[in-house]
Amino acid sequence: MEFRTDLAVERVASARLVEKGIRQTKRGKAFRITEIEIDDDSHIRTIGKGKGRYITLEGNSLSKFSDEYEDMTMEFADELKKLVPDGEILVVGLGNNDITPDALGPQVAAKVLATRHLRDELDSQEEAFLTSLRRVSVFAGGVLGQTGIETAEIVKAICRELKPTGIIAVDALACSDISRLGTTIQLSDSGISPGSGVSNARKELSEKLFGVPVIAVGVPTVVDMHTIVRSLTGGSPRGNLPNMMVTPRDVDRLTERASQLIAYGINLALQPSLTFEDVRGLF
Repeated sequence: MEFRTDLAVERVASARLVEKGIRQTKRGKAFRITEIEIDDDSHIRTIGKGKGRYITLEGNSLSKFSDEYEDMTMEFADELKKLVPDGEILVVGLGNNDITPDALGPQVAAKVLATRHLRDELDSQEEAFLTSLRRVSVFAGGVLGQTGIETAEIVKAICRELKPTGIIAVDALACSDISRLGTTIQLSDSGISPGSGVSNARKELSEKLFGVPVIAVGVPTVVDMHTIVRSLTGGSPRGNLPNMMVTPRDVDRLTERASQLIAYGINLALQPSLTFEDVRGLF
């Protein structure tokens, strides 16, 4: 039964896969963490996911401030560190900042600490701490309908100039289980196809295209109505029932707070010399 989702954990569960080359492990404290490792691309036809590691962090609604907020941020940062290579990193915020359910990427980018320029701008002994930070560049360039240029093409041009060792791409996702809407973060080292969960896939951002690892980070902010009907009834919707994307009522608050948690986690993962209090004080 076909349904829309960007989450590997849902794809594997729907296919009821216990196959050679797919492994699942669970852990976590502030989050319930499921890591899926896929050895090769042979499962693309069955679950739509290729070779890579897919880490799903599930918790309470990200639109609410939790007493465990700092622990959640630190645990997310620790998981991200496992995927990010050493060296200079480019952070890309995917999506349309003018459409709230699609604004996660640009809002994360606005809160990530850009440091690539510091060594050139600052060279005094007093600024030694700032110049010791990992070089990080940040970019959020809108979507094809706004620029007329595929995001992958823009990022490829940036990579030719900056030559980063890795890319972190942040985007809003689609899910199939309503309970995961706004409560889940997915990390993956297999890249990302922007808009794939809403059947509007653009050129993928991947290591194949850029020659460096692409770490995808996302939060489900939408689910399509046909998928909801299938999930709740176990049957297919009527053929004349129009489809539409459904988003939480508090999606503005969800996007704001989820983007903050992810941005803080990215800053902590990329700049281990900073504390949570340091990061919170920057924005």
